[in-house]
Amino acid sequence: MRQLIFILLLATTMFAQQSQNPSPMVEHTRAHPRLKQETPDGRREKLELGTLFLPAKLKLKSPTPLFIHFHGGTWLPEVAAAKVGNTAVISIQIGAGSSAYARPFGDAQLFSRLLAEAETKAGVKFAPLSLTAWSAGYGAVREILKVPEHYARVEKVLLIDGLHAGYVGGKPGTGKSQESELETDNLEIFLKFARDAVAGRKRMIVTHSEIFPGTFASTTETADWLLGQLGLKRTPVVKWGPMQTQQLSEARAGKFWLIGFAGNSAPDHVDQLHSLPEYLNWLR
Repeated sequence: MRQLIFILLLATTMFAQQSQNPSPMVEHTRAHPRLKQETPDGRREKLELGTLFLPAKLKLKSPTPLFIHFHGGTWLPEVAAAKVGNTAVISIQIGAGSSAYARPFGDAQLFSRLLAEAETKAGVKFAPLSLTAWSAGYGAVREILKVPEHYARVEKVLLIDGLHAGYVGGKPGTGKSQESELETDNLEIFLKFARDAVAGRKRMIVTHSEIFPGTFASTTETADWLLGQLGLKRTPVVKWGPMQTQQLSEARAGKFWLIGFAGNSAPDHVDQLHSLPEYLNWLR
């Protein structure tokens, strides 16, 4: 029953327009450790959307690093910020599905208002600015980056097992002679950011699992598309990753890093969320 609940939760968080086909896959081979839910010491300020958290040990000065995290609850980004130690965080948890995150940021001024409100309440200017998202949270990152003034201000992006797209015709290709065709319109802004990262102007980390949703493109397929557009190839890797994940591949160029992990079940997806503190260290 617990495994079924995990699968159903995964189905509702990854793509709003289509539901995921139920997965028969289970994971018993590898341990799935989890961060302990806690409330770190520090100051919290409610914003128009989300909550600003300033860890107790953070030395506030202008500029102060800030990351804005979308999806995965509010306590976990705060724990990650406290562990990293030198950053503030705005945690934004809206609901299920990428459209739930994309819709509010259809207001092109919302992001500017949030930053201005956070800086006023903290009493400092925030920089560098990073956007991090797990699963469906990528929808917010996409809409924010589409606004040129926001794109210019964001220095770093971390997408945690959450870059998805639809299939042209609504279905994946089958067989070696019929490759899946992705709806790439909503991927183009991430490609632009990735190209800037390869050139050293931005920094970007993209992670993915091996989960195949079936009704929309997996993070593996979008990662392959991204690498193809960048002209990069994966390097096979076999080693332990954060939270006892198993890394299988990577591709690096400039300040761009794409990392592939084993796992095609819901716990594997959640493993990557709980790896956020380590990913933040990589992002630095």
